[in-house]
Amino acid sequence: MTKDTIIVGLDVGTCFIRVIVAKVGAGQAKPQIIGVGQAPSFGLRKGVVVDIEETVKNISEAVQNAERSSGISIERVTVGVSGNHIISKTNKGVVAVSRADKEVSREDVNRAVNAASTISIAQNREILHVIPRCFSVDNQCGISDPTGMTGVRLDVDALLIEGAIPFMKNLTKCVTEAGLEIEEMVLAPLAASRAALNKRQKELGVLSLDLGGGTAGMTVFEEGNIIHSCVLPVGSAHITNDIAIGLRGSIDLAEKVKLEYGSALSAEISKKDNIDLSKLGLEEKGIIPRIEVVKIIEARMSEILELANKELKIIDRQGLLPAGIVFVGGGAKMPSLVDLAKDELKLPAQIGFPSEMEGVVDEVDDPAFATAVGLVLWSIDKRAKNGGWGLSSPGISIGGTVGKLKGWMRDFLP
Repeated sequence: MTKDTIIVGLDVGTCFIRVIVAKVGAGQAKPQIIGVGQAPSFGLRKGVVVDIEETVKNISEAVQNAERSSGISIERVTVGVSGNHIISKTNKGVVAVSRADKEVSREDVNRAVNAASTISIAQNREILHVIPRCFSVDNQCGISDPTGMTGVRLDVDALLIEGAIPFMKNLTKCVTEAGLEIEEMVLAPLAASRAALNKRQKELGVLSLDLGGGTAGMTVFEEGNIIHSCVLPVGSAHITNDIAIGLRGSIDLAEKVKLEYGSALSAEISKKDNIDLSKLGLEEKGIIPRIEVVKIIEARMSEILELANKELKIIDRQGLLPAGIVFVGGGAKMPSLVDLAKDELKLPAQIGFPSEMEGVVDEVDDPAFATAVGLVLWSIDKRAKNGGWGLSSPGISIGGTVGKLKGWMRDFLP
């Protein structure tokens, strides 16, 4: 890399749209954040676009804010995709080693991963990521990269992540109509985990839970590999709706009450603790017991944790992740969430913050920015693994059919 390269991450969420602009230079140990943009999001529901015109406007506002912050005109972005239309599957690929000397080549690895990606899926769905979890050469298991090894048979165990084509095309349309070119689309929970988890956590076994507005994305790692990923259909915006119903008040009131008086653990709240609604700067007046609000929050947070625990049970990891659970996303900032998770999941728990960045880090030292930062880091990793910075980052093909495979390295987990 002979000159500075600009990388932009675009996190299109249900409640907020966030943009990170980073610069990577020769000899630079960490990418430098040079711009940050954010805008409210009104055109998505549960992580998918329901209003294209509104989403285009919101994306444009966030991008313009990032451009003013960085002094750079943004043209290309790496985009996070979410929604409960996302599902993951495992599959195996098996090929014979082709060279006469039986040394595994990159072409052999490519064929094995392509074999793993050849599965029957519904006509309106497309593979978003093919993530090799581990390889085997002649039944020698647990190999991360078999290139150069000797054997006659190569196996790969891969995680396939797929999504609904209409939902991804709608998101693509919003981004392109905002005047941007999509470099790659990445599953948002994967990006968030890239920013918030360290190598040791992934080796020990860890769950990253991205608490967004409309959904909660979970990713599970063990022995350094991703073993499961999915999107749960509940997020922090559901808490706001629950509070609004409970108080018989507006969404604005419910959001203010949640942010200023919220907690995930009712046992810590005194029954004498009240909320004076007139002090919130809105039209509503009255006094309500704080514990009633917290019970509403606790019930919804418990539901999210229960759904996550069911997913862990499916993969036989319930209570068996030594590094526990790491919360990211805007919902991760709910007070006492860590204590609730420790109690309900019987696992260690902590809040995750974006890492591996320099520059304007104070603005993004926030779990809510984990996905946007992770998108930047993902793009940097993929460029480096593809042999340099003159190449465009591989990934989803935006023109025509979504999700064309472009070679086995395209979806190696960073």
